[in-house]
Amino acid sequence: MNSFDIIRTARLTEKGTRQAEKYNQYTIVADPRANKIQIKQAVQDLFKVKVLRVNTLNVRGKARRKRTAQSGKDENWKKAIVTLKAGDKIVLT
Repeated sequence: MNSFDIIRTARLTEKGTRQAEKYNQYTIVADPRANKIQIKQAVQDLFKVKVLRVNTLNVRGKARRKRTAQSGKDENWKKAIVTLKAGDKIVLT
């Protein structure tokens, strides 16, 4: 897998914005098959920053219903919280 396959997108949320300002941490949506080492290398390659630590967790998809009797389910995904070296920044906007 290349870097673009591993990193799907960056999440922009209120909690993530506070983490970025206070702890220099960013939330990334990663491929569920990727491990921490692959995520670290992909972030360093794509954003040209120094990654200190990567924490990952698998998020279960929620059950959903959209105007029908049948229920569906959101996709399961992997969240990666990436801590960067002081002074490095990822511009998300």
